[in-house]
Amino acid sequence: MVSVAIHFSEDDREQINQAVQKAESLTSAEIIPVVSASSGRYDRAEDIIGVWLAGIFMVSAWVIFPMPQQVSGDWEATHPVWQLVAILFAGLVGFIVGAIVGSHWFALRRLFTPAKQMSEEVYLKARQVFFDNRVHHTSGATGVLLYVSLYEHRAVVIADQQVLDKIDQAGLDALCAEFTTRLHTEPITAALCETIQHLGERLATELPATDGDKNELPNALVVLE
Repeated sequence: MVSVAIHFSEDDREQINQAVQKAESLTSAEIIPVVSASSGRYDRAEDIIGVWLAGIFMVSAWVIFPMPQQVSGDWEATHPVWQLVAILFAGLVGFIVGAIVGSHWFALRRLFTPAKQMSEEVYLKARQVFFDNRVHHTSGATGVLLYVSLYEHRAVVIADQQVLDKIDQAGLDALCAEFTTRLHTEPITAALCETIQHLGERLATELPATDGDKNELPNALVVLE
């Protein structure tokens, strides 16, 4: 799988870090952007590709090695069992080749993965990251996670209770929809920076910064390979 790191130069990372710092200067919320290479393994897609290629190989073997016509009295005719062995062997080879291709050709594997499954995997991984990175452990329950999964081409926004109380789930969903649109039309760094800026401005009125605010989470992009 392509490394996430190649998508971000040092300048890109600095732009994102500065965007987080600027947004957090306006609000007591803690914002953490996370970009992951993938959110799931999707082994089933590899198996499906293997089955399809196995079928193609078996049909090809059937055409190349047709069943011989048995002629009475001809002891030199090839026994049909060899054709069956060739077809079964072709199927086995096709399945193995398909599984290998599926494990390395990510666009093809995504084609054979249901969209619903990818959405579920991305959300579950985002929830895991939300807890693993202690976004929910801020003293004021004001953490916000911006999660991007490159393989699935999906984004998730998850917020802690204080943020939810202020802008509710519908507001988060709208923010996520805008974020996703930016990711489709702009470079990922620009999409992240604009979304972070918009989030900071939105929360500035709902959860304004105070003199006693402490920076509890790193103001830096988190990359998950």
